[in-house]
Amino acid sequence: MSEDSKPAVLDAQKPTQNWFASWFDTPYYHILYKERNYREAQIFMDNLTHYLNLPEKAKVLDLACGKGRHAIYLNQLGFDVIGADLSENSIAEASKNSNSSLHFQVHDMREKFDNQFDAIFNLFTSFGYFENDADNLKTLIAIKESLTEHGFAVIDFMNVNQVIANLVPEETKTVDGIDFHIKRYVKDGHIFKEIAFQDQGESFHFTEKVQSLTLQDFQDMMEKAGIYLLDIFGDYKLKKFHKTESERLIMIFK
Repeated sequence: MSEDSKPAVLDAQKPTQNWFASWFDTPYYHILYKERNYREAQIFMDNLTHYLNLPEKAKVLDLACGKGRHAIYLNQLGFDVIGADLSENSIAEASKNSNSSLHFQVHDMREKFDNQFDAIFNLFTSFGYFENDADNLKTLIAIKESLTEHGFAVIDFMNVNQVIANLVPEETKTVDGIDFHIKRYVKDGHIFKEIAFQDQGESFHFTEKVQSLTLQDFQDMMEKAGIYLLDIFGDYKLKKFHKTESERLIMIFK
């Protein structure tokens, strides 16, 4: 996946119901993905906040914020930001950057917030992890109910058509002296990535897994949730979405 991002199930010997919580909480997740393009993320936030014309000191929620790279930059742009994530380790790390207008908290995206936001961002394919489709709908409803009357929400998802067409079946990435052996495949409506490696004499195996949701899938869910899809973009420069060519599926709704 061009993401090389989130989804995962923990070691096959240590099954867990919330697989996405387990992998994200390991140090190896952050090692494997340490070389993400931060400048690209900043350009995306610049373009997005300009397009939405957010007011000064707008209240912004970075939902599934990880270690907070987007939330921190949004705060630097002058917004009042909360970063929320299910991973306690990620929130603990992100919280080192907290200030009077930047806060982080552990939160399940399926649950609405008590307070409301001018903008809610769900970025870098942080959707589609749940085993139950009803949880996807529940998440969308929670986002909608956490917006102010004039607020906007954004989901930045992969373009599954482009990802599947360009899937690299096998590769090895070496990061910090660790050889990560990666296999990718499509099965049962999901894109899988198996990650195997050894460190300090111990073997590890994780399986990332994200639903291969298309634009039509999101449109169907949004209709059920009573959500209005306002605009669709295909990359971080907010260029037009093309079903087969675009790298991203960026949806703006309310």
